[in-house]
Amino acid sequence: MERSLTMELVRVTEAAAIASGRWMGYGKKDEADAAATEAMRKVFDTIPMRGTVVIGEGEMDEAPMLYIGERVGMGYLPEVDVAVDPLEGTNIVAKGLWNALSVVAISDKGQLLHAPDMYMDKIAVGPEAVGQVDIDAPVEDNLKAVARATGKDIEDLVAVVLDRPRHAKLIEDIRKAGARIKLIPDGDVAAAIHTGFPDTGVDILLGSGGAPEGVLSAVALKCLGGEIQGRLLPEDEEQYQRCVRMGLKDPRKVLRMDDLVKGDDAIFAATGVTDGELLKGVRYKGSIARTYSLVMRAKTGTIRFVEGTHRLEKKPNLIL
Repeated sequence: MERSLTMELVRVTEAAAIASGRWMGYGKKDEADAAATEAMRKVFDTIPMRGTVVIGEGEMDEAPMLYIGERVGMGYLPEVDVAVDPLEGTNIVAKGLWNALSVVAISDKGQLLHAPDMYMDKIAVGPEAVGQVDIDAPVEDNLKAVARATGKDIEDLVAVVLDRPRHAKLIEDIRKAGARIKLIPDGDVAAAIHTGFPDTGVDILLGSGGAPEGVLSAVALKCLGGEIQGRLLPEDEEQYQRCVRMGLKDPRKVLRMDDLVKGDDAIFAATGVTDGELLKGVRYKGSIARTYSLVMRAKTGTIRFVEGTHRLEKKPNLIL
């Protein structure tokens, strides 16, 4: 892939964040999602690449989306796989909570998992605990392994879990083992990324969430040197057969890093929509918007934090 695509992707997530951040706190998650999607699609069409969305957001909650199979970019080489979440955390924006992001990941064609938008069971850790966890192991065993790898006591660990009724047993097991828990309303891409940055205080992500978020997290953690394991959770025979039609011979097998994102090169970009532990949200003042982004490349291991100031009267379509 071209090195220049790293900064081009930041333009995509910046536009989506600026468009959706205006909806913060209004209680209108679909409108925020639609604004992010429209802005992202417009900027994608100015980028010199031939992209195909292989895993996208929106089918589960009937929100507007960049759909699986959609072509993005100007149609020039390089040819790339694209994973997107124009607004990771629609409810977060609607309620004005923390850690909403606009997120994009790309890799060379054929390198990202091609799967439907469905639920996925996940476990994610940062670089220190790579190779030490197993999605099929008991929760206590995984927590002990992370504690050993990081030089902490279990009581020092922080596990992030989506606050959902389906996670009641998982939460009970974590508490029984002695670890602390951060329950989040949405936004498990941010939580997965946080395992790769010690200053966020997050040691492990556990539980089920969206498959698109799982692939996006895998690209981010590949860039950071971390690890995520996943397993798709088809809810019925129709979802199972759709996975098969998309090339997954065993839709319920454990998906490891090389299943989620193959090869040694991938690019990940995210822009904060609302404030979080790692990125600030969009700041507005009249016709000026200020954004805070993260962009990473797996091949080089480069991690950049990008602060942008945007004079919106000069780019009314968020494109220039």
